[in-house]
Amino acid sequence: MLLFAAYLAVLLRMTVFREGCFGHGLLSGRLQLMPGVAYRRLLGWRSYGRAAYLFFGNIACFMPLGFGLAHKKWNFSACALAGLLLSLVIEGGQFVLGSGLSETDDLILNTLGAMAGYGVYQIFLKVKKACER
Repeated sequence: MLLFAAYLAVLLRMTVFREGCFGHGLLSGRLQLMPGVAYRRLLGWRSYGRAAYLFFGNIACFMPLGFGLAHKKWNFSACALAGLLLSLVIEGGQFVLGSGLSETDDLILNTLGAMAGYGVYQIFLKVKKACER
């Protein structure tokens, strides 16, 4: 439980409670509701590393959530929903505090990350079971 709380604290610090987040007016964030816009822009600028970092980083940051919830016996749908809801909280927090760009891409990729974490845990269980034989 303590490890999970630490994960959430770090995740929220990285995404919502960034340096200077309280220096903006409330509801001063920016929204990007059209999926893929930021990635197309980065790819157009030939910022392939930055695009890959954002894409895979969004997935990777939510894999521990799916892994941890799967360990607690949550099913796949519940893990996916938890990923979506936590991502909504983060994106909403970024918009309210003006601490980042709230994007539908993040909702999608974060949810995929939670789902991937669930899948990794299932693989871990199968490998563990095979090693115990």
